[in-house]
Amino acid sequence: MDKAEIRFSGKVRDYLLSSLREPEILQRLRAETARDPHAIMQIPPEQGQFMSFLVKTLGVRQALEIGTYTGYSALCIALALPDDGRLIACDINEGWADIAGRYWQEAGVAHKIDFRFGKALRTLDGLVKSGAAGSFDFIFIDADKVNYDAYYERSLDLLRPGGVMVIDNVLLFGAVADKNLLDADLGARIGDADIEAMRKLNAKISRDARIDQTMLPIADGLTLVRKR
Repeated sequence: MDKAEIRFSGKVRDYLLSSLREPEILQRLRAETARDPHAIMQIPPEQGQFMSFLVKTLGVRQALEIGTYTGYSALCIALALPDDGRLIACDINEGWADIAGRYWQEAGVAHKIDFRFGKALRTLDGLVKSGAAGSFDFIFIDADKVNYDAYYERSLDLLRPGGVMVIDNVLLFGAVADKNLLDADLGARIGDADIEAMRKLNAKISRDARIDQTMLPIADGLTLVRKR
């Protein structure tokens, strides 16, 4: 292990989390989501705070999210947007959207969020055809891994020059480096197709001349992409 590396577990992780400024409504949404069988898809609070920081620092006004789940990440983004900012959020599960909508409404940000139900690729293609190419400041990708490359390409079309894309789960709990790092539960959820798709996209992004990029060991791995 590199001497500069810190393993964020136990007391170190508790110390890190003690610095969070997580609004009470986000805490409640996270607690409700934790009871769902698919709760592993929930981003952790330190990732949500980091994304909110990015949105504010970049002065984002137009944002897009591919994969919304119960709405925690969307709420982090929407709370950080200016009052006239807009987030288009995409997902295919109406039950999760109902949970998300309750919290968005209570937080007073529902007017900022345009939820699009249906397959994300269809929504993205529709945005491109409607003339939205090059109009988004910030895009977050956190959906089915086998379609990540397609989401990446559509997102590059939709992102403005200088805009930032955040890609989640680029480490797949270590499986991109070694599938044997997955425990039995994760191994049952993450298939070979997911691992191969993520490996290929990571390699593609690392040499893509259209963008600047950096991979960060936050949560399950985040890649930040800046369109040139």
